[in-house]
Amino acid sequence: MKGYICTISHTIKEIYLYIMQPKILLITPPFTQLNTAYPATAYLKGFLEEYEVSVSHFDLSIELFISIFTSDFLRSIFQEAEELDNHHYPLVLKMKEQYISRVDPIIGFLQKQDLKTANKILEPDFLPSGHRLKNVNTEIKWDAGAPGLIDKAKHFSTLFIEEIGDFIQANVDEFFSFTKYAEQIATSASNFDQIEEFLNYQPTLIEDEMLGILEEQIHVHSPDLVCFSIPFPGNLFAALRSSQFLKQFHPSIRIAFGGGYCNTELRSLEDPRIFKFIDFISLDDGEGPLLNIINYIAGKVELNALERTFVLEENRVVYKNKTPNTIFHHKTLPAPDYSDLPFEKYLSFLDIVNPMHRMWTDKRWNKLTISHGCYWKQCSFCDVSLDYIGNYQNTTAERLVEKIEKIINDTGITGFHFVDEAAPPKMLRALAEKLIEKKIMISWWTNIRFEKTFDLELCQLMEKSGCVAITGGLEVASDRLLAKMKKGVDIAQVARVTDHFSKHNIMVHAYLMYGFPTQTEQETIDSLEVVRQLFERNCIQSAFWHQFTTTIHSPIGQNPQEFGIKITGPVFEGFAQNDLFHEDPEGADHPKYTKGLNLALNGYLNKVGFEKELQTWFDFPVLSTTHSKDLIKRILS
Repeated sequence: MKGYICTISHTIKEIYLYIMQPKILLITPPFTQLNTAYPATAYLKGFLEEYEVSVSHFDLSIELFISIFTSDFLRSIFQEAEELDNHHYPLVLKMKEQYISRVDPIIGFLQKQDLKTANKILEPDFLPSGHRLKNVNTEIKWDAGAPGLIDKAKHFSTLFIEEIGDFIQANVDEFFSFTKYAEQIATSASNFDQIEEFLNYQPTLIEDEMLGILEEQIHVHSPDLVCFSIPFPGNLFAALRSSQFLKQFHPSIRIAFGGGYCNTELRSLEDPRIFKFIDFISLDDGEGPLLNIINYIAGKVELNALERTFVLEENRVVYKNKTPNTIFHHKTLPAPDYSDLPFEKYLSFLDIVNPMHRMWTDKRWNKLTISHGCYWKQCSFCDVSLDYIGNYQNTTAERLVEKIEKIINDTGITGFHFVDEAAPPKMLRALAEKLIEKKIMISWWTNIRFEKTFDLELCQLMEKSGCVAITGGLEVASDRLLAKMKKGVDIAQVARVTDHFSKHNIMVHAYLMYGFPTQTEQETIDSLEVVRQLFERNCIQSAFWHQFTTTIHSPIGQNPQEFGIKITGPVFEGFAQNDLFHEDPEGADHPKYTKGLNLALNGYLNKVGFEKELQTWFDFPVLSTTHSKDLIKRILS
């Protein structure tokens, strides 16, 4: 059977080699991560090149960002604010000439740090004392020598850029944010009305700049098909504005959407209006659908040959899904191709000094997936019914290391972020052993489940192979609720596993959740106490609270009555469908805990406040914890 599958795959490849393929341009729309390249276009480029498709990719997100933060464009920003008679953040406006004169060297420093520029930035009066910089935390303890000076300058530079971002959002473009754009109109957009309304407005100053950059790329690449990868709601509007521009000025170009937002939010699409701007929307893994779209554009197959793809027929949204699908197994896919992405343009931000927390915004990371999907796929809050979670596929350590070596050769970067839903312990062991065996020196981090398999010996092996950090879901930090959400771990197991990692100098970030169905006030306070003790015992070094949201693709969303909640909306009106509103008659008033939970967490991130009573963090009376003050200590001993 294995040989038969390989023969079929080889035959498919040979067919495509003899087809005259259209020219493809893959685009990441604004805004995504600013410190490193988002991997979707690199994965598709590496795959399409195997079939000798003429394919290029372009990170419109980073290109637009660094175009906005220039002295020339910033002068236009201030002029626009004055013409609109907007004067929010008057301190920034008062010192505008200093912001304009400093922005170019600051961006240059955030792209490539050096000690000489760091010292210049830290000179008195080099940076304007704006609303963030004048309140800078003077108690931060910086490392000695050059590393500490560079980090301090990076932190100050980040605050300087954030001040400009605050000014832009308040005065010129309410949609602007560093890692998203117009997210507020794409999140839970059950109908297309508001999106269409804003598309009918004149483009903003920032959107005009984006369209100018896009136009240059169209002239450079002359594509027949432009594909936008849309990972998050904060990428949708910029992709649609770009598509609207292409349809108006380059009507012969076909346009396709795909990516995480489409996969989760547009699965029930009925509204035809989006097809005024695009031609195709593909779901789930993009390799098979994209090959079929290319083949259709080339005139080699009929429209009905498309797979997992929405199109418009007679003004009706139609889902084309030829079966059996063309499936490409994870272990047979080539390495993502990051070549041609401008790694020298990405920026290292340092807004939060916590060494684990900063990994999302600092340094360059090659992103790579160890396994496809999740091997556990039972958590009741997760989208386990969707392909990106439910379709688990693995590879071999040998094949994975081959990809690692190729990516290092392409990018010159030896840091890797393995972006798995949950990296399997057996695979991590095999990968660590292979890296050590082949003497490949990398640093890496990934997301895991806090499995008991992560004993001291495995953690030691991972450290030796270059693992510097892991992330994982502690979620509600309540044994009753962890069992209810089918997490497969308990507090004791999490404490032991995180302790194993920390003892081997592997930093731990915990994803935290509050507001899970039926969660009481007592459980919320007890969860905070567990988190406090885990920080105090150095089991975890970083964390982030998320308020629980029901999604339509999760077991909770599909069977809310089993979890004691009632779905109250929104009413689906033909466009996006993902986040759901719910009532929880047994649970606490969860939003009122948000501020206190985050205040406490901010203290623990900075290694202070462990001795404070939990009541200190809240401005209303809360219950005392039922946990003993030495719960985690007793577990570990």
